[in-house]
Amino acid sequence: MVTHRNTKLESESSRFPQVSLMKIIEAYKDLPASTRDAVVAIGNFDGVHKGHRALLKEAAAIAKKTGKKLAVLTFEPHPKRLFRPDEPPGRLTPSAVKAWRLQEERVDILYALKFDWDFASRSAEDFIQKILKDGLGVSHVIVGDNFRFGQLRKGEAKDIKAAGIPVTSIGDVSDDGGQVYSSSLIRRALRQGDIAAANEMLGWEWEAWGEIVKGDQRGCELGFPTANFALGATIHPAYGVYAARVNIDGENEWHAAAVNIGIRPMFEIPEAEVESYIFDFSREIYGKILRVRPVQRLRSEAKFNSVDELKVQMKADCEQVKKILKC
Repeated sequence: MVTHRNTKLESESSRFPQVSLMKIIEAYKDLPASTRDAVVAIGNFDGVHKGHRALLKEAAAIAKKTGKKLAVLTFEPHPKRLFRPDEPPGRLTPSAVKAWRLQEERVDILYALKFDWDFASRSAEDFIQKILKDGLGVSHVIVGDNFRFGQLRKGEAKDIKAAGIPVTSIGDVSDDGGQVYSSSLIRRALRQGDIAAANEMLGWEWEAWGEIVKGDQRGCELGFPTANFALGATIHPAYGVYAARVNIDGENEWHAAAVNIGIRPMFEIPEAEVESYIFDFSREIYGKILRVRPVQRLRSEAKFNSVDELKVQMKADCEQVKKILKC
């Protein structure tokens, strides 16, 4: 990963080494010429869903035509985290996952600028002059029709154009039924446990990432050792048991797994976790990054009358997962 930094992304980003082909820039001042003069798509891009990719496709076409690099300008953390800190975690793609998805879309440069109260208080004019013109030296800007920026969201695409920067605006993208692709609808699907609906809108298989930590060893005691990580800023899908596939970062193989997402009512853990029982797997992988792709939700979390009753249910869950995943 190539960086030019004077700020930091959300803390998890440095732990996920998936991004190596795209430059990540966390500053806008004193940039080398090689990271300026790009065609820049601006937005939060949470989810990098089908609507976002239509915008990126347009930006890529302009970049190819003009011989420029393709870049994305986004903000970390997500502005909602600053403006509405008491809301439940809602990121479809925390910073590292978003960077990975943008790299998959062949973005050359990711400008991930720190979003804090100082940044939020910038006027639209200041954003255009100091960041887009003086800092990034953008050659062309691509935004969605509803894009607003600057203090109190007063800035519009026409203001960027009036400042002498070429601008292309893209309207909403919808499915065959006329439903607009949106991050909020994808969040709703995940919170309802409808993985298939979320994936259809995303255009890729949603996944959560985390560093595997040593837990309370309850799984081992029950005969189902699990690889655990906290969800953190990642959206919490409907709590329950899922059939899933998991991957240990840096390895090629995806393993079948029975995954519990939630707080384990039997033991009442304080923070929601992703707990993966990986079939036919015995290696110690603490400290590794685990990628978990839920495939289908089996049931909600439940509090059982005894540990023995829980073990019976876990065995039944595993058999159901194997049937779903055909393993």
